[in-house]
Amino acid sequence: MPCQKFAAASLLFIALATSAILDANAQDWPQWRGVDRDGVLATPIKPSADGPKHDWTAEIAGGYSGPTVVDGKVYVMDRVTDPKQIERVHCFDLATGKNVWTHQYDATYQGIGYPAGPRASVIVEDGKAYSVGSMGHAFCFDAVNGNVIWTVDFNKDYKIVANKRMPIWGISASPLIVGSNVIFHVGGSDGACVVAIDRETGKEAWRSLEDRAQYSAPVVMKHAMSSSIICWTGDSVASLKPETGEIRWRYEFTPKNMPIGVATPVIKDNQIFVTSFYDGSLVLEVGDDGDSVSKVWSAVGPNEKMTKSLQSIISTPIWLGDYIYGVDSYGQLRCLDAKTGERIWENLDAVPKARWSTIHFVRNGSEGDTIWMFNERGEIMLGKLTPDGFEELSRYKIIDPTRGQLRQRGGVCWSHPAFVDGQIIVRNDKEMKAWTLGEK
Repeated sequence: MPCQKFAAASLLFIALATSAILDANAQDWPQWRGVDRDGVLATPIKPSADGPKHDWTAEIAGGYSGPTVVDGKVYVMDRVTDPKQIERVHCFDLATGKNVWTHQYDATYQGIGYPAGPRASVIVEDGKAYSVGSMGHAFCFDAVNGNVIWTVDFNKDYKIVANKRMPIWGISASPLIVGSNVIFHVGGSDGACVVAIDRETGKEAWRSLEDRAQYSAPVVMKHAMSSSIICWTGDSVASLKPETGEIRWRYEFTPKNMPIGVATPVIKDNQIFVTSFYDGSLVLEVGDDGDSVSKVWSAVGPNEKMTKSLQSIISTPIWLGDYIYGVDSYGQLRCLDAKTGERIWENLDAVPKARWSTIHFVRNGSEGDTIWMFNERGEIMLGKLTPDGFEELSRYKIIDPTRGQLRQRGGVCWSHPAFVDGQIIVRNDKEMKAWTLGEK
C-alpha cells in the first residue's frame, strides 16, 4: 500500500509539474522555445504561397530576450543606457503591436564583459509573467497590467558579483516553471547555482549546486514514475528533484576554457544531448528511475575550427529520429548519427560562415522533417532536414541584423523568435516585427 501511495503521489506531481505546459493555449508561445520548451509547433503552419506578410513593427531597444506570447499579448525585455542603464520588461498587443505596459528598473551592469543584455525570455503562466535580467533582477508581474507582485535581487541576495560568480555575459538562462516554483539558473554563492522561488510569495523554496552558472536554460525530463529538472551549468550536467532541488545525479562536464554554453539540453526519450563551442558534444543516458546516468558518447575536435560532431554555442540542435541536426562553431549546418556522433553531412548554405554563426530551429509540427529556421542574418527559411541532406524550400528576409548585438559582419539577429497562430515574432536591437507566415 505505501508503494501504491508513493506511485500515485509521484504521478500527481508529474501532472502538476507539467501543468504550465499542458494548460497552455495551443496557439501561445508562453516560454523559451515554445509550449513544451522544445522548439516544436503542436500544429504545423501551412506557408503562404506569396511569402510572409508584414503585420506590424514596434520600437524597442537592445537585448537578446526572445519574445513570448500568451493570450494575445507579446512579452519581451530590452535595455537602454542613456542617460543611465535601465532594463525594461514590455507587454505589446499581438494584434496591433501597440504597447500595453512597460516596467523599467535601474540595472547598472557589473562584472559583465559583453553588456548586450537582457538575454532571458519572459515566462507567462496563470496570469503572471516572470522575468530575470542580466544582473539578476527577477520580477513577478500581473501579466495583464504589469503591476509588480514580487521581486528578487539575485546578485545582492546571493552575492554573485561580490564573490566573483557573475557569468561573463551576465545572467541569461530563461526561467522555468515547475509546479509551484519558478526555477532560476543564476550561479549564486553557497550552493545556489540553481534557485527555486515560490511563484506566489517570491521566497526561496530551495537552492542547489555549487557549480558556476552559464547560459543554458533548464528543462524538465520525464521518467517512468517521476520527473527531473535538467540543468547544464558551467561545470556539469545535473538532474535535480523538482520538489526539493536534491541532486539525483551530476555528470561533470567542466569546460577547458570558460563556461559559454548557451544551447538548451536536448532530450530524446531517456537521453540528453548537449553541445559546447570549445568542448564538443556529449550524449548521456538516464536510467528509467531517473536516479542514474551514463555516457553514451562524446566527441571534441582539437580546436574551434577543427571540430568533430557538433560544437555549437547559441543554436539549440534538433533531434529527429536517429539523427541530430545543428550548427557547428562557424555556421556549418550538420547532421549527426545520434547513436555514435558520426557526422553524416555538412551544408554551408543555410547561414554565412562566421564564428558563432547561428540558426534557431523550430519543427513545423510534431511529426515530419519540415523545419522553420531563423538565421542570424534575419532570414526565415523553411526546409527539410533528413539523413540525405538539407532541402531549402523557401527563404525570406524579415528583419535586419543590428550591430549592437555583435559588431562584426554588420550585426546579427541572435534572439529566438516566437511562433503563434501562423505568425512569427522577431526582434533586433531596434525593433520587434510580426509577420504572418501562413495558416495553421
